[in-house]
Amino acid sequence: MTEHVDDGEERTEGVGGVLDAIEQAVVQARAMPMSSSVLVNRAEILELVDQVRAALPAQLYRADEVLADADAARAAARAEADTVLARARARAAELVEQEGVVSAAQTRAAAIVAEAQETAVVLRRDADDYCDRRLADFEIDLGKVLSQVQAGRAKLAGRLAPGESS
Repeated sequence: MTEHVDDGEERTEGVGGVLDAIEQAVVQARAMPMSSSVLVNRAEILELVDQVRAALPAQLYRADEVLADADAARAAARAEADTVLARARARAAELVEQEGVVSAAQTRAAAIVAEAQETAVVLRRDADDYCDRRLADFEIDLGKVLSQVQAGRAKLAGRLAPGESS
């Protein structure tokens, strides 16, 4: 996705979009004669890198929201388990003379608590897995960009070395 800015530039939204724009800048760059090197617009690439930096906090904020949602779901499951457990205790108090009913209610309440705890663990693990996948994707994308920037700087440094003729 892109948005047009008043100064006539196009801005790319989201980390993926900015990385696509960087890739397009490299793909469409003018090739150097008799070389696999290309000339890229430094200002354009640096602007895109700034946009990646600006987009990352939004992506990380979304990951935080996913974790918060998982925590809320776990809290809701615990509250539901507490409610069911309270009802089971009240019912058990009414039937205290009947030992079998009390025992069955305790077993059922324990099963409900165990199920709620399992659900909370699964939700947390799923949220953590999602965040880890997203962060791994960001790490890979940023690693590629860093490698391209380092390679470009190394080539530039080689051209700027003293004793080399133009």
